[in-house]
Amino acid sequence: MKQIKVNGVILVENNMGDFDKMLTMLTPNLGKIGCSARGARRPKSLLLAGTQFLCFGEYLLYKSGDNYSMNSCETIEMFYNIRTDLEKLTYATYITKIVNDVTTENQNSYHTLKLFLNTLFAISETDKDLDFITTVFKLRLLKILGFSPNIKECVCCKSKENITHFSFKDNGFKCDSCSKQDTGAVAIAEPTQNAIQYIMLADPKKIFSFQLSEKYTKELELVSNIYLNEKLEKEYKLEKLF
Repeated sequence: MKQIKVNGVILVENNMGDFDKMLTMLTPNLGKIGCSARGARRPKSLLLAGTQFLCFGEYLLYKSGDNYSMNSCETIEMFYNIRTDLEKLTYATYITKIVNDVTTENQNSYHTLKLFLNTLFAISETDKDLDFITTVFKLRLLKILGFSPNIKECVCCKSKENITHFSFKDNGFKCDSCSKQDTGAVAIAEPTQNAIQYIMLADPKKIFSFQLSEKYTKELELVSNIYLNEKLEKEYKLEKLF
């Protein structure tokens, strides 16, 4: 039996037996793993707080074969404001579903985990629009997954002038002339183009540190939704929890 100490965030918690839990955790180096937490549902259990949905902590695990079990944990962040606000919880649950879908075991998930935690912090601790936060999260996640769009020039003619559209077929910006041959391309104004460039290039801790008017936020949201759904081949919808 091997002892492992990891940082991780709880993506899924399920009851198991009378007092136990089966958890899905995202860790930086092990990727997404399943882990049992025996006695975690007992009122006085030392694992009670650290095994809750969205808890980020330091965990001492034991690995036997392909199975992990939790021995102890130290809570780092509980994202309390998410737990006490139904709307924030709805959006946090939504992005968690996406993260759960794009991560696997034995995968270096450092950048995905960092983005996830930064997004949860933005939801929990700021008053930024939740749709805006989710939109930025989606586009940055696509970069991490290897779907970075061409944002420097027209993907067809390489022109840097008169950029007017975003092409999902060709993954990036298109000029007005080239976009006429792409019926699926979406028109985007210069502020939206600048926002996409910022999201792709900014320091991870600063990706939410910009403002965009409602009109251009809607353009950005449209691009992020279509681009994510096409690349992940799944339609993600924000659903009410209750």
